[in-house]
Amino acid sequence: MNLPATAKIVEVGPRDGLQNQSQCISADTKIALINQLSACGLGHIEVGSLVSPKRVPQMADSARVYQNIKLNSQVQYLMLIANKKGLDKVLELGTKRIAVFCAASEAFSQNNMHCDINASLHTIQALCQQALAAGISIRAYISCALGCPFQGQVNIRQVIHIAEKLDQFGCDEISLGDTPGTATAGQVKSLLEAISQSLPLEHIAVHFHNSYGQAMANILMALQSGVHIIDSSVSGLGGCPFAPGASGNVATEDVIYLLNGLGIETGVDLDKLISTSWFISQALNQQPASATALAYRAKK
Repeated sequence: MNLPATAKIVEVGPRDGLQNQSQCISADTKIALINQLSACGLGHIEVGSLVSPKRVPQMADSARVYQNIKLNSQVQYLMLIANKKGLDKVLELGTKRIAVFCAASEAFSQNNMHCDINASLHTIQALCQQALAAGISIRAYISCALGCPFQGQVNIRQVIHIAEKLDQFGCDEISLGDTPGTATAGQVKSLLEAISQSLPLEHIAVHFHNSYGQAMANILMALQSGVHIIDSSVSGLGGCPFAPGASGNVATEDVIYLLNGLGIETGVDLDKLISTSWFISQALNQQPASATALAYRAKK
């Protein structure tokens, strides 16, 4: 197999993982979670989102959470934003990296962002211009890059067009999302082969939900195709609140176990990560949604 020597994990649990939880999660719990994730050796953590609290109430305290975590110089903390108001808050907080998002599906764009794709890209372009001028780096998400819960199939050419635009805007990393969790390894291979004709795969990340149990197979295919950046969520937390039927994200501890077995370096301490998985799961009164965390506990 043609595999990378190292892989970059982008931990999205504190934002994408917790935003879909029905019960209230305290800021103190979120702060403790982020601090524990930092101690695991995860160098890239999405800590929250500065979006409408009416739309995503679990993220209403993201600014407070960021202000109270123990900032680790070895960790890059990301904050998701949707508009200029969010960027203004980022500038106030002093966050050095942001994430923006759009969709490759018109139906999902209308349901999630209440605008068409072109309008969404116009907003992102303006945000990128201001952020780059302020010395802030930008990651971008493309939702529904491998299928849409509303319209089904998504045209690969549409995904490539959006990725090219985001690259032109100055986004240094573009994450391709399997929002409904329905993608197969064959689809992943086809998309990555196509997008590699326009953009270098070292700037492409993959973001899989596990609705059909295909996330690990899809990650392996992405690695074989030349991708080395993987989004994941501790304990398998998540699921998109705007995508009916989507289950949680692929669990970070399952991904690390896979990568360790392949001899791919991540810098992540799996034992500490599993302890963190149990911590947040117990805070949510549930078991981890990851085979690795459950197997480690059973072995003990």
